Amino acid sequence: MKPDKEDQTTQNWTKEAQKGYIRLGVLILLNKKPAHGYEIMKEINQRTRGFWRPTAGGVYPILNNLEKSGYIKGHWETLKNRRLKVYTITKSGDTILKRAIVKQSEIFKNLSNLFNEFSRDVLNVEAPNIPMPPSPFTAFLEEKKCDLTLLSLEEKRKQLIECIKEVRKLLNDVNDKINQLKNENQAIT
Repeated sequence: MKPDKEDQTTQNWTKEAQKGYIRLGVLILLNKKPAHGYEIMKEINQRTRGFWRPTAGGVYPILNNLEKSGYIKGHWETLKNRRLKVYTITKSGDTILKRAIVKQSEIFKNLSNLFNEFSRDVLNVEAPNIPMPPSPFTAFLEEKKCDLTLLSLEEKRKQLIECIKEVRKLLNDVNDKINQLKNENQAIT
């Protein structure tokens, strides 16, 4: 089945946004400690719990661009008989990172407000019932949690189940509104 134009456009927008967030993620990670490309890819994958699985073809062009822009600096090291380029954030990179996080927080807040407004005005659903997703770069700002416990995973599952229930209710409300409008349109014609 071939994706329609809207699906393709949505996928393209998601990829573009993802590149921007990975760029921010790279700067956040390098702000914590120097790292080489593979380390960065692995860390992004782990911190997003597999949601983003960056590839060398996606991360290295970002690293090259950040280095050319002066936001990071790379130097070669030999580790376990392998030459690896290890990157560190520069003063300029630290400045742009801080500004970008403030700007992204503003953008995310404004998008959340628009989403709530749309939900209220179009879907007739009050915002407190709608679970809001975390900011896309939250995973990079949290300290790494390697020791996922059974308790923490069960709590996460519980939260996700609640979100799914709320989304299902919203979907049912939207379906009811659609059916209502269809019935009204059929009654008119």
